[in-house]
Amino acid sequence: MKLEKRRKKDPSGLKRLAVFFVLLAGTLWGCIGIFVRRYNALGLDSMQTVAVRMVIAAVLLMLFVLIYKPKLYKIRLKDIWIFLGSGVISVGLFTYCYFSSIELSSLSVAAVLLYTAPAFVMLFSLIFFKEKMTVMKAISLVLAVLGCAMTTGVIGGNLTVTLAGFLFGLGSGICYALYSIFSRFALDRGYEPFTITLYTFLLSAVFCLCVTDIRPVIGVVFADAGSIGYAVLFALVSCILPYVFYTLGLKHIKSSTASIIATIEPVVATIIGAVVFGEPVAVPFGYLGVALVLVSVVLINIKTGNKKK
Repeated sequence: MKLEKRRKKDPSGLKRLAVFFVLLAGTLWGCIGIFVRRYNALGLDSMQTVAVRMVIAAVLLMLFVLIYKPKLYKIRLKDIWIFLGSGVISVGLFTYCYFSSIELSSLSVAAVLLYTAPAFVMLFSLIFFKEKMTVMKAISLVLAVLGCAMTTGVIGGNLTVTLAGFLFGLGSGICYALYSIFSRFALDRGYEPFTITLYTFLLSAVFCLCVTDIRPVIGVVFADAGSIGYAVLFALVSCILPYVFYTLGLKHIKSSTASIIATIEPVVATIIGAVVFGEPVAVPFGYLGVALVLVSVVLINIKTGNKKK
């Protein structure tokens, strides 16, 4: 009993491990572009690549929940709109926009545009939950927009993204932000995180199957044993494992702290884009733009963390 009390009073070891889990989650999310580029090279379009990711991830998560706690399958029919929103809009359309942005621009640009999401969360929270607009929030929003302009070359005279790539990237940020809104609605109704994730992935997979020509996907995924293994790896690395590690991290550190740590994702994406695919990064505006977006995310989350205390 005394040992347990000491562990509860001194959880520093667990906190250090939790930080590692969140860093690992962000790093895995930053590696998504590697898989997207490979499936693009094999002839799959963005939505077909989304289908590979979401269908396999949904199947794996369904099996996990069935073994772990089957009662998490239970939801109320009147709340189905929440899961349709999180699955179709926040994951299905988000992933499509993000993959399209990667296809039309660079990994760094796509990742930085995705990380405008905290600014949109701020705006949506203002609309739906009547949260106050503060000076710090306004500064964060301006920094995010300015950072995106620098990274994409709008500022600096070295445009590295088309209008379509920019709009898809911005769309990914908006859809990603809506996941926080839909999840908050679900949490307020008493649903557990695994239930929210399960139905989000499941409905996203159904959406993908409804709007995608699945025949090329089947041909690519089931070409041989190696292709099947690669598809499973794609789902694990880009969906299942990051969410699991991030959730483990949240058990021991605040969500605001975790979200700041997870901003390693665009940094990893930028490094992979430069090292693996030889994508240029504008100097100095590209690096300054990435820094400004990350600073805006930190400012928003520090403000949120202060409110929780």
